[in-house]
Amino acid sequence: MGAPTVLNTPPKVALVGGGFIGPVHCETLRRIGVPVVGVLEMTPELGRKTAERLGIPRVFADLDAMLADPEVGAVHIASPNFVHYEQARAALLAGKHVLCEKPLALNSTETGDLAKLSAERPKQAAAVNYNVRFYPLCHEMRARVARGDLGKILSITGSYTQDWLLQATDYNWRVEPDHATNLRAISDIGTHWMDLAQFATGLKIERVMADLAIFHPERRKPVGGSETYSGSAAAERATEPVTIVTEDYGAVVMHWTEGVRGVYHVNQCQAGRKNRLSLEISGTEGSIAWDSETPNRMWIGRRGRPSEAFERDWSIMDPAAADISHYPGGHAEGFPDAFKQLALSFYGWIGGGCSGPAPFPTFADGHHEVQLCEAIASSARGGTWESVAS
Repeated sequence: MGAPTVLNTPPKVALVGGGFIGPVHCETLRRIGVPVVGVLEMTPELGRKTAERLGIPRVFADLDAMLADPEVGAVHIASPNFVHYEQARAALLAGKHVLCEKPLALNSTETGDLAKLSAERPKQAAAVNYNVRFYPLCHEMRARVARGDLGKILSITGSYTQDWLLQATDYNWRVEPDHATNLRAISDIGTHWMDLAQFATGLKIERVMADLAIFHPERRKPVGGSETYSGSAAAERATEPVTIVTEDYGAVVMHWTEGVRGVYHVNQCQAGRKNRLSLEISGTEGSIAWDSETPNRMWIGRRGRPSEAFERDWSIMDPAAADISHYPGGHAEGFPDAFKQLALSFYGWIGGGCSGPAPFPTFADGHHEVQLCEAIASSARGGTWESVAS
């Protein structure tokens, strides 16, 4: 509990991509003492702007130049989804540690290849940035389920809701098809929910039945593009109509291992919900519910005695959860801290010689999430139950 881990001579990092999430990676690395020595963008000109904005000393001309640099020991990939596979594969083959944003790649053939390459390189860390599982109370949920506090698990339910694409004039590159599953809300935010639910319970999703909906068949695309979470631009910039084929909403009924049942939904058009992931795990002896918009509080439900609201407090948490809680109770830990804890686990594992099970979401986890997305897309197209590839 308490003091953050001090990392001894961590590898130096090259950052790929400086959009919405790239600066979060840069800030996170500086918080834990990992140096960011260079940045790669789509063009050198954009790279110079990103380097100046984030205070990064070098700009790489291209991927080959970045990977050939012996000073670079690790790569953080925060680029657009369609280049994740190429960049992650090249970084692995160049001997670099890799932390990649999700999705790991666009289809399970690519993610399977990356998972295999990673398994063949046990002394290279390869992680996917499913950071939500690194909120301290998410580790607390996992610990309570594992030690049997909830009894036999019966059901797993929840949602992930946002409002940043509520209007037809809201536009971002994420609404465009990937020419693979063409999922958006499910792959963008639903994968975070599925990763957390499987992490917290230790169970796996085996079969899915999905229903998807597009609320805005046409959106107004600002000429010249738009940034994530930038809001409606139609009143300020020229726009053009674009036909939308990716879903605004999705609901998934699930069969889990051990006969557990579940359902969750995602919605990027739910007014007032800025970025809310909710998860409830129900068992024969009790229930636990957690909400990312109130991340320092967890509800514990009981029958026959009072339910309670559990506040994050390392003095009364499971050791595994207390270990990733660096502030006393009453001192809020949130989104940037979850990033920090994932990065600490990643670089701590590297510092320990990459020994033992990886304590972070691996390329195998990233592969499984894409397999889930493919099953969900297939189910929505055919209106059928689909098994998840194993």
